[in-house]
Amino acid sequence: MPQEISVSYQAIKSKVYRLIDSLVVGEKTEAEVQESVRRWWALIHPADRPIAQKYLLMVMGRSTTALDAMEVALLSATAPEQVHSAAQSPIAAKRLRLMERAIKESGSRPA
Repeated sequence: MPQEISVSYQAIKSKVYRLIDSLVVGEKTEAEVQESVRRWWALIHPADRPIAQKYLLMVMGRSTTALDAMEVALLSATAPEQVHSAAQSPIAAKRLRLMERAIKESGSRPA
């Protein structure tokens, strides 16, 4: 009998944060995290994948935004003259726009 995998926003956020934490503390390597995501994705029913992808992209986008904000705060605390250029990073803004676009597009795909 196939295992049921929850695709709620909270369940996906929890999975992502656990994987990030395992990488940060050194319990898993990048390759192991990637393999965990592949195994987890394979367990999600194909009909549930569009919403799972939407939530996953939302969590990753928000996590990236949080990390960017932390980077700017750290730079402002350590090197105030570099904050202006980091705060207006075109790469960070472009990355956020791409994530938002992917989220919108994933919501309109048929299951």
